[in-house]
Amino acid sequence: MIVVDSDVLIDSLRGREPSRKKVADGLRESALATTTINAFELRSGARNAKQETSIENLLAPLQILPFDQAASRAASNARRELESRGETIGMGDYLIAGVCLSRALPLLTRNRAHFERVPGLLLVDL
Repeated sequence: MIVVDSDVLIDSLRGREPSRKKVADGLRESALATTTINAFELRSGARNAKQETSIENLLAPLQILPFDQAASRAASNARRELESRGETIGMGDYLIAGVCLSRALPLLTRNRAHFERVPGLLLVDL
């Protein structure tokens, strides 16, 4: 199972390669998940009913992983570690990383600059 970040899902919705193909292939193989944080980011970005429908259709076959106690611990550990080094990433990115770390799942993202900083987080290339 691979967790897909919002940037890749948005690119897929817009038909941008290589995200569109990677997501389509992963959906065929039932090998993709995302997080409740990513689902929130996508849904809150919808500007009209057509976009809402497209987003819901994309999210429907994905396993949507919750931000739970284990994810909270992993996210807080990552945040403390990065801040102790004077590095930060966005709050949503900490939460997404926490979900991945707590389940030992890799993340498919274009935002490598932020997520590469998170100790122990596995990243998947597009």
